[in-house]
Amino acid sequence: MKAVYKGRPADVWEISQTNERPAWVKAAFEENYLCWLDNHLRILMSGLNPSLGANLKTAAVGTIGGGFAGYNMYALGYLGDYLDVTNHRVVSKKKFLKQYQIQGNAQLVIFVC
Repeated sequence: MKAVYKGRPADVWEISQTNERPAWVKAAFEENYLCWLDNHLRILMSGLNPSLGANLKTAAVGTIGGGFAGYNMYALGYLGDYLDVTNHRVVSKKKFLKQYQIQGNAQLVIFVC
């Protein structure tokens, strides 16, 4: 779905095993950038919409000396969290509702138990 974060557009997906998956999510599963581990989603952040600037922020590129600074390469998302591919972040539903505005005809369904 499309949303706005800090005044800028963002592509987000609510982490779920049953809801509709946008094309970028389907492609990420095919490339194994997203992988289910029981009810958790392992996310290879450097594989999602890769760019040198984003990879440097997450320390996902090799160093000049040939070492590898791969810390924070993977994130773990839980069912109901949101994956913001534009800003390379996973946010809880609570933070998503506070920090993002949903755009277009996307609908957010909240279940209260």
